[in-house]
Amino acid sequence: MIHFLTWFFAVLFVIVVAAWYLSYTAARLDRLHVRLSGTLAALDARLVRRAEAALELANSGLLDGATSLILGGAAVDSLESPDEYGEAREVAENDLTEALDVSLSRHTVDDLRARGAVGDEHLARIVSACNRVQLARRFHNDAITDVRRVRTKWAVRLFRLAGHTPLPHTIEFDDEMPEHLSREPAAG
Repeated sequence: MIHFLTWFFAVLFVIVVAAWYLSYTAARLDRLHVRLSGTLAALDARLVRRAEAALELANSGLLDGATSLILGGAAVDSLESPDEYGEAREVAENDLTEALDVSLSRHTVDDLRARGAVGDEHLARIVSACNRVQLARRFHNDAITDVRRVRTKWAVRLFRLAGHTPLPHTIEFDDEMPEHLSREPAAG
């Protein structure tokens, strides 16, 4: 009888520990997915702010017509891109980054800075928006890496703790700030 009780409590202990581990892992995975949703929302907000800042600069009258058209078109495409991340969204964001880089050449940046507070305000808004997009994309991709790492564990796969949720993929697009914005203004 004592031998049976020993085995019974040993098996019960293993079951309780396994149940606790599965419950802990499922809760952790759920928290990571919630974090992932939050970082995606933050990235969306930052991308919209970057496109709005570019559109404001394009519509400000401070740029020549062709540059305004290129920058404004790319900003509108970014704002109208699909909410879901995929190739279309990444192409629109790459195009906006390229349009910002082309539109904000050294000569254009120097000209905007020479116009005083109005030009500086637009440039500061673009710089801030570009920096925030870079940070938001990195935070989001870090969250994706964390989710993918937990989802590769044997217990998560064996017990299907992630359910039918698709495995997230990192978001890759060019988010570099135009090179002439990061340098100091030319000495007068």
